[in-house]
Amino acid sequence: MNKELVVVIDFGGQYNQLVARRVRECNVYCEIYSYKTDLEKIKAMQPKGIILTGGPSSCYEENAATCSKELFELGIPVLGLCYGAQLMSLVLGGKVERAENREYGKTQVTLDTNSALFGGKGAPLAVPAQTVCWMSHFDYISKLAPGFKSVAYTDNCPVAAAENVEAGLYAIQFHPEVLHTPEGSKMLYNFVRHICGCMGDWRMDTFVEDAIQSIRQKVGGGKVLLALSGGVDSSVAAALLAKAIGKQLTCVFVDHGLLRKNEGDEVEAIFGPKGNFDLNFVRVNAQQRYYVKLAGETEPERKRKIIGEEFIRVFEEEAKKIGAVDFLAQGTIYPDVVESGLGGESAVIKSHHNVGGLPDYVDFKEIIEPLRNLFKDEVRKAGLELGLPEALVFRQPFPGPGLGVRIIGDVTAEKVKIVQDADFIYREEVDAAIAKYKEENGGEPDWVPNQYFAALTNMRSVGVMGDERTYDYAVALRAVKTVDFMTAESSDIPFQVLQTVMSRIINEVRGVNRVFYDLTSKPPGTIEFE
Repeated sequence: MNKELVVVIDFGGQYNQLVARRVRECNVYCEIYSYKTDLEKIKAMQPKGIILTGGPSSCYEENAATCSKELFELGIPVLGLCYGAQLMSLVLGGKVERAENREYGKTQVTLDTNSALFGGKGAPLAVPAQTVCWMSHFDYISKLAPGFKSVAYTDNCPVAAAENVEAGLYAIQFHPEVLHTPEGSKMLYNFVRHICGCMGDWRMDTFVEDAIQSIRQKVGGGKVLLALSGGVDSSVAAALLAKAIGKQLTCVFVDHGLLRKNEGDEVEAIFGPKGNFDLNFVRVNAQQRYYVKLAGETEPERKRKIIGEEFIRVFEEEAKKIGAVDFLAQGTIYPDVVESGLGGESAVIKSHHNVGGLPDYVDFKEIIEPLRNLFKDEVRKAGLELGLPEALVFRQPFPGPGLGVRIIGDVTAEKVKIVQDADFIYREEVDAAIAKYKEENGGEPDWVPNQYFAALTNMRSVGVMGDERTYDYAVALRAVKTVDFMTAESSDIPFQVLQTVMSRIINEVRGVNRVFYDLTSKPPGTIEFE
């Protein structure tokens, strides 16, 4: 892509995607690469800036993730964050040691506002001299590398930030990318837009235009088959492809029996013959086929791979019915790529049916993934650019394997119905509570979650309903507030709403006698259950 580029070099930190996401919020395109990436490859990309992420180790340990001194001699501005800051100091002749007192959590930091990172030297965004940052480190920079000076400190950390302006090198010990550092986005903006000199040409209107031209060039007169789930990602991919190639696109909607209640019919109403999209639509009702394949399977990764492989098998069969199909299109987005271990150094968190779960043999010439470089909020912006309705664009995320990963343990038709009904009640009551609040107060309540759903645990327990003993399942309710879906906090939905949901689920959903509310944040948990 002919865009300004900032490269994020990943040393295994948990916030690698978040760093990239913050850079993109500055309208600057950004990609994540492992620290093992050859320096010549980095140079060939001609990045305007380089950011080194955090990491789980100590940079002075044997076999610790590292980089060459040459990285800092390319004449390209480099910003090190946490581990990246310590590594920069160590490689360039400074000293890093174990701290006497570990710093973790929100910490008061004093900044030198003359630094361009914090608004000095003509930088566009001013940061106050006293602010809060998010610290997470055992080690500290005990001696600065030659040419560096400290530009921030805390009570326990003498070098909370440092810079060598002449060399274009900057180091921040805390995490500016997380929401717990309120002024952090300004610091990153000052780095990429002022220090790196990026103009900010990464915008969704130009992305859509470029993507349409790229798709037309790649596909030519060929035919494309798209897996349409009705979720945000596949729907935006469908709209983008339809805009580019029209009837050369066939969208196959596989109803695998793992969708939310009534969702199959809703997808058909939007994209089928009575919808507003100029494309070929095929619905495949494959519920029983999936239930047979998943019978007895309890391991999450195994279930994901079974669902992913069966998707491909169904598409191959449909392709044979349709005739010659040259390309398989997928709604893969950037977090899918990174979390599947293909876009950095961090551990594989989970596989995705459209990245990690592909079988060895795929009966198509090539795979097209037009959204592969986008984060979720960028996908939504692209959807609006393409004219998709807001109700679809802003619908809640739904995992590719569907309810298969919201049912703990083995998947059966009975369990699917339980979680569908419980989830429908939960979302209905939360939506009603939000609507009531808006009507009475003229705005949204501060507890509104970005994602909320019910999951079925594999726990069964004794209960009493009427005068009879029951031995039924427990449903878990999940609701999180998040900006980027990479970090999240549990939403404090009013207790009365939860009580109403609990009462309705237990009374209306056969097979459930307990309802739990999940308070876990991300990290340490994930948003989904498996």
